[in-house]
Amino acid sequence: MATSQRAFGTYLVSPSELNTALKSGSATSPRTIPICGSWFLPNDAQKRTGSQVFKQGHIPGGRFFDLDKVSDTSSPYPHMLPSPEVFRDALSALGVKRDDRLVVYDTAELGIFSAPRVAWTLKVFGHPSVHLLNNFKLYVGQGFPVEKGEGEKFEKTDYPLPSLDKSRVASFEDVRAIAKESTSEVQVLDARSSGRWQGVDPEPRPGLSSGHIPGSISVPVPELLDPTTKTLLPGDKLKAIFESKGIDPNAPIVSSCGTGVTATIIDTALVEAGYVSGSRRVYDGSWTEWAMRVNPEESLIEKVERWRRPCRPE
Repeated sequence: MATSQRAFGTYLVSPSELNTALKSGSATSPRTIPICGSWFLPNDAQKRTGSQVFKQGHIPGGRFFDLDKVSDTSSPYPHMLPSPEVFRDALSALGVKRDDRLVVYDTAELGIFSAPRVAWTLKVFGHPSVHLLNNFKLYVGQGFPVEKGEGEKFEKTDYPLPSLDKSRVASFEDVRAIAKESTSEVQVLDARSSGRWQGVDPEPRPGLSSGHIPGSISVPVPELLDPTTKTLLPGDKLKAIFESKGIDPNAPIVSSCGTGVTATIIDTALVEAGYVSGSRRVYDGSWTEWAMRVNPEESLIEKVERWRRPCRPE
């Protein structure tokens, strides 16, 4: 297991920075540990799973964090945040210590997709040093070491029981109150595709209505990523995108998506763009919870008509 004494200066870590840290490491704490946060949508055309792509190729010394298992499995909504006990047990089983520097990364196929959710989870449970690789697609393309198989065996640790920072999480009740208050200053940003936000494209989960939370702003994830490398865009470009959508950097923001995964890409992009003055929360249940729980009589699912039929002459 490669380790490192070297701290990273920024939240986003480049492939070369991670490789240097892993090569220059020692066996003493603090260590640098790559955490694979790969995850795919349930309607993935190739039926891929995070554990499969981890076995096909991962960073040496990496450990796989399963979003679906490290969650509240009693919830009817997918991969909701786990209890502190479940989180503690998961990190202990991964051989993680509290003073380890964790660098979370995604699949080479998707670039940036689910790793920000894993990194956000680690942060809301108070792990002191969490970073995001920008990204594994570049890491592989630049020829840095990759190994196949189950990964190294590591000794289980006694990770301390953490507490959840609830100030960074938005609940259904929180968002419902925002949607029903027409004068609310809270901005709800939606990471889903424009078609799903408009209500003209289907949701990946059968039977779930598409559409959007009243007053929400569409910020599709592809707009925040480089179209070729799938890395997160530089801060100045991200800032320009948010400004073009009229997003106030000083007002509170809630990020949402389908199930609380890609909402954290928006949350990461906001920080990189310098939108740190107001409070930032992620709606954990996101659209799946919203569409399943709202009362139809309250008209809390909005859709955008693609066209209006012309009026017939009398």
